[in-house]
Amino acid sequence: MKELLIELFSEEIPARMQGKASEDLKKLMTDGLVEAGLTYASAAAFATPRRLALVVEGLSEASQERREERKGPKVGAPEQAVEGFLRSTGLSRDDLEVRPDKKGEAYFATITTPGRPAAEIVAEVLETTIRNFPWPKSMRWGAGSLRWVRPLHRILCVLSDEGGTEVVPFELDGIRAGDRTSGHRFMGPADFSVRDFEDYEAKLTSAHVILRPESRAETIRHDATQLAFAKGFEVVEDEGLLAEVAGLVEWPVALMGRIEEAFLGLPPEVLQTSMKEHQKFFSVRNPKSGRIEAWITVANIEAADGGAAILAGNSRVLRARLSDAKFFWDNDLREVKARGLEGMAEGLARVTFQSKLGTQAERVARIAALARIIAPMVGADAEEAATAAAICKADLRSEMVGEFPELQGLMGRYYAEAAGHAPEVAAAAQEHYAPLGPSDDVPTAPLSVTLALADKLDTLAGFWAVGEKPTGSKDPFALRRAALGVIRLILTDGLRLPLDELILAANKLTDVPDLMRFFHDRLKVALRDRGLAHDVIDACLTGDAADLAQVAARAEALAEVLKTDDGVNLVQGFKRANNILSQAEAADGVEYSFGAERKFTEDPAEVALFDALDAAEAKITPALEAEDFAGAMAAMAALRAPIDAFFEAVQVNADNQVLRRNRLNLLNRIRAVCLKSADLTRLEG
Repeated sequence: MKELLIELFSEEIPARMQGKASEDLKKLMTDGLVEAGLTYASAAAFATPRRLALVVEGLSEASQERREERKGPKVGAPEQAVEGFLRSTGLSRDDLEVRPDKKGEAYFATITTPGRPAAEIVAEVLETTIRNFPWPKSMRWGAGSLRWVRPLHRILCVLSDEGGTEVVPFELDGIRAGDRTSGHRFMGPADFSVRDFEDYEAKLTSAHVILRPESRAETIRHDATQLAFAKGFEVVEDEGLLAEVAGLVEWPVALMGRIEEAFLGLPPEVLQTSMKEHQKFFSVRNPKSGRIEAWITVANIEAADGGAAILAGNSRVLRARLSDAKFFWDNDLREVKARGLEGMAEGLARVTFQSKLGTQAERVARIAALARIIAPMVGADAEEAATAAAICKADLRSEMVGEFPELQGLMGRYYAEAAGHAPEVAAAAQEHYAPLGPSDDVPTAPLSVTLALADKLDTLAGFWAVGEKPTGSKDPFALRRAALGVIRLILTDGLRLPLDELILAANKLTDVPDLMRFFHDRLKVALRDRGLAHDVIDACLTGDAADLAQVAARAEALAEVLKTDDGVNLVQGFKRANNILSQAEAADGVEYSFGAERKFTEDPAEVALFDALDAAEAKITPALEAEDFAGAMAAMAALRAPIDAFFEAVQVNADNQVLRRNRLNLLNRIRAVCLKSADLTRLEG
């Protein structure tokens, strides 16, 4: 067995592309090797800013000889057919065999493909991989035809085992594969050769390159934490920034600077956003004051002066960035204090929301009208909801949001507080966008919930009304996310809302059912994420269901019942009853729904079933009216034993037609009672 080591050395690869690129390299190479007849034990891929690397362990030394048998034309077929078969197999007529077939005799060919050495296969697969690599963006350079994310300088490709190391003979657009690579751009030594992966990784480390992205990230995390701790501070966690910075350096060196006093009064989110977006700095918090008072940058070099010059340069750039942010903040506060948020919101009349849906001001008016309707349903005050809606988009006209769009909503809260609005109004200005994603917190304050629902329902109903619906994987207006946001608000807060009526109120849609189907599809996704089976959801989700919280409650109750033996066996008994009844109704051309009568019973099991159905209905009907779905399902599950006993004791299709009709009507009653809680016909198994 051999070990394959590949390194593709280039100019800097964008950090956002490195993770997927390393996985693509691994998949393309291993899939190609296996398809060509090689086997391997394990594979791992790595990325740094200047290299993609792959190691494949336990690679077979050669592919096995393969024999393939192929059937050809029948004997006596036209000569052209036989010649075509010979061309496709590469054989001559003497190589063919004649064997009996279903309709006479036919020609058969046995094609032998000899095994090939691993090096030959690796070279072919690597060339295909490089030439067809799925970079989001790639470039050409020089006179060659090769495309890569950045100019490709070197290819390292070696096979090694106990006997030594061999370079895979391979050349691509003038780049010849070898066993040499380079370390750090500035701190590394001259090029060096490597024997295998262990030697490769060790020499890279000596040359100031940490190969593994997770190791670089952990180094940054550890060093940043220690720097902050030494000053009594703490690093604000940001896994996304950590992963990005780990993709910008090969030898991370953490350095800490302080934020100037003049900028400490800025909102912490402004400081964090400005430092993260423009400088890729980590924010450092003083736990005593709760303020962001310092920052950490990650250099790619161990500077002789300990990083003093790097910190000085970064401080100058940061000062300029934060000066801009402070200018925006001060200007916005002056406007808010002079004119109020309502004054700032006047500019929304000049901002188009969508060409067919009018301006942002018109949208705000729709949200306010819808908020008045929703407010009493969720425990909020209608007038307060309208007031909050009127200012919820005002910060879109602020200079700060103009510079940092990702701060919309958050700045609305700060400006609402500065304008003297109630805390719940200010909170609603921020939270009405939530939840944006599956991991976001869901608002629970009634006013915030009101605005969040109104905002998303206006978006959905509006785009549905103008025919801008998601198609396939395309969803340019994030309508799936908006629908899931509505569903998470409903389920998390247990809201009982007539969703179809609210959609109609949001925008006089002529096709409310179509949007409701969209909601139902998203609800299925949300409930499956909660662990509910798809057939359980289908059993509780009728086509006209507008109360999504009720659907969820039914589905959860049914799922709990189906975890019990009684529940599982009841479903089987129900299906047996339903099948017998359906077949009889189809054969007889009548509907057996006229009510079974006790006087026609013969067996005690029939009487017991009558009693059980009476008892179940007496519990199920009031339980459903009280929306005690767990109670209703439990009462339904209690039918399991009497239904089983009934089927064991009596023959439904008796010769006596009076008995037969009565028993079929009794089966109809079983079906009717069970279907009150959920459509059990949709359950699988």
